Amino acid sequence: MDQATFNPGQNQGGGQVNPKKLFIGNLSWNLSLDDLRAEFSKFGTVEDAIILMDKFQRSKGFGFVTMSTEEEAQAAIEGLNGVELDGRQIAVNVAQPPRPRDDRHSSGGYNDRRGGGDRGGYRGGSSSRGNGGGYGRSDDRGGRRDY
Repeated sequence: MDQATFNPGQNQGGGQVNPKKLFIGNLSWNLSLDDLRAEFSKFGTVEDAIILMDKFQRSKGFGFVTMSTEEEAQAAIEGLNGVELDGRQIAVNVAQPPRPRDDRHSSGGYNDRRGGGDRGGYRGGSSSRGNGGGYGRSDDRGGRRDY
């Protein structure tokens, strides 16, 4: 990579840990981003902060804060991990890089037409008869019967 696009402190997909980026878990759903920034700014300069939201713009209960130095990040971990914030005991740790998402092709889940794991599903899964369950099988309920 050329020097302009590579920053060793950032996660570049190679699984690098950025010691300045902190994971904050068990956040109150009512905690605002401004409140989170204010709490962490007691330990140094907050470069970035985010609270993850669901599709309805409600907090998922966790977020990330990036401090300007490793020392400030460590001070925030020591000062805030396990502390009660807005009625919840928060967890503060160095953020880990995301795991590979190769497990996306597992069967089951809403709108997954590949099968249903052990729940029947569209084309597969299992039943008490051990024949795979699902729809449209001649030896299963609701299938075509020759009378």
